[in-house]
Amino acid sequence: MNPPYSVIFLTTLIGMGQGLFLALIVEQLQEQIQGISQNPLFFIVGGVIVLFLLVGGLIASFFHLGHPERAWRAAAKWRTSWLSREVIALPIFMAIVFIYTLLELMPHYNITVSFGGLAYTLSLLLGFLGLLSMLLLFICTSMIYACLRFLQQWHSPLTMINFILMGCASGFTLAATLAAAKAVATNRQFCINLAAIAFGLTFLALIFRLLSLRRNKKLRPKSTVQSALGIKNPKITQTSSGAMAPSYNRHLFSHGKTVLFIRSIKWIFLTMGFGLPLLILITQLNNTSFIIMLLALVVQYVGLVAERWYFFADANHPQNIYYQVIA
Repeated sequence: MNPPYSVIFLTTLIGMGQGLFLALIVEQLQEQIQGISQNPLFFIVGGVIVLFLLVGGLIASFFHLGHPERAWRAAAKWRTSWLSREVIALPIFMAIVFIYTLLELMPHYNITVSFGGLAYTLSLLLGFLGLLSMLLLFICTSMIYACLRFLQQWHSPLTMINFILMGCASGFTLAATLAAAKAVATNRQFCINLAAIAFGLTFLALIFRLLSLRRNKKLRPKSTVQSALGIKNPKITQTSSGAMAPSYNRHLFSHGKTVLFIRSIKWIFLTMGFGLPLLILITQLNNTSFIIMLLALVVQYVGLVAERWYFFADANHPQNIYYQVIA
């Protein structure tokens, strides 16, 4: 398929925002269990960054719409459409993050509530609700693609797993970068823990992405020119690529790139999205540096953009049997 850049930035930005929010809640829960106190600015700035990432992804999605003024209609088919469910889940998650950030910004409203013998702040309890909405958003976003049976490269549980792992990995890398800034975090071990989790999630994301690449490599098209025509002759050749002039179908479902270009993108995203970040993160497990963590974050995000481009380009729509390129 022809990768839509608006959707590429939508999925990578909101995925990173979801991962960062998970990191905030994990660290806040650890703080309350261990009775330690971090700089509250970490959670405030982190919440603001999550909102910026979510809003940035939402803005990017509008460039994919033919009529942005009708975007509200996208939520109308929530009973049957994963896209409609995503349109509903994203604002709910944004609202929870917004209230969470306000509570952290105004501690006199962030009261402590006793539950199950433990004391939790109101923002942390709201954070648990945010984690549910975050997971729902991950499911909705990934199922938009995983539910399409006719696109074999996407129709797999690995699609959802990869969306979740790559979003969480980039989010924890961002959290570790934020914690490495002296003005925001005060505990050195706090930052090292985040970098270690980012390393583990990035490694897991790499394993599952390699599994999906291996699976897709073994796929064979369910439809062929022979099956489309109902003729079993193996020597059928196509001499016309359907509509010779540019058309909507050819623009949307065919990227027109060479095999060499596609392979280069694969090695770029494997290197920049996983390999280099892993090498950088492993150097930060003893002592973290803001500049080095920022480098890891930038490299990883560029790699994830390349990975998402490859994800879309790798999907071969059955209609390309007809609209194929004739050399």
